[in-house]
Amino acid sequence: MIHSDEFLSIVNDAKSRIRELTVPEAQERVAVGAKLIDVREDSEWSEHASGAIHIGRGVIERDIVSEIPDKSTEIILYCGGGYRSALAADMLQKMGYSNVWSMDGGWKAWKDAGAPFEMEIPF
Repeated sequence: MIHSDEFLSIVNDAKSRIRELTVPEAQERVAVGAKLIDVREDSEWSEHASGAIHIGRGVIERDIVSEIPDKSTEIILYCGGGYRSALAADMLQKMGYSNVWSMDGGWKAWKDAGAPFEMEIPF
């Protein structure tokens, strides 16, 4: 996907304030209790990382507190390529979440690593 310079500028700004991790690091952390959140659009959710919950980027600020009220919970966010999850991680930190990560490379990196995933079959 081609991203505008303006978009990349705000992503890079957010990345200066957040932490990122790799797919293997994310898998290790999820195995010991970290929450994995897919922030992609509803239409992208049909295939997703095993064990992930879906809270889209457009509603995460609204819905995160009801889904994960403990702001010290370890949270790993991913999107398609790691850009939207970086923006979401920055916002969650601004909301007081203290243990947030963005998964570098996102869904593409997850699939490329052969990590387990689930498929939702539409009715």
